[in-house]
Amino acid sequence: MDFIRDLYTFMRERRKWWLTPIILLLIFVGLLIVVGGGSAVAPFIYTLF
Repeated sequence: MDFIRDLYTFMRERRKWWLTPIILLLIFVGLLIVVGGGSAVAPFIYTLF
């Protein structure tokens, strides 16, 4: 949790709010990889890409 707090503090102090969509997209893609790796949802996720 320290990493998330440090990242938020960095973005708030340095006014780097443009990083927020990039970070959220990376988290979303990571979740898709984890969920689609070994589940029944995998064929449906692969059709998106």
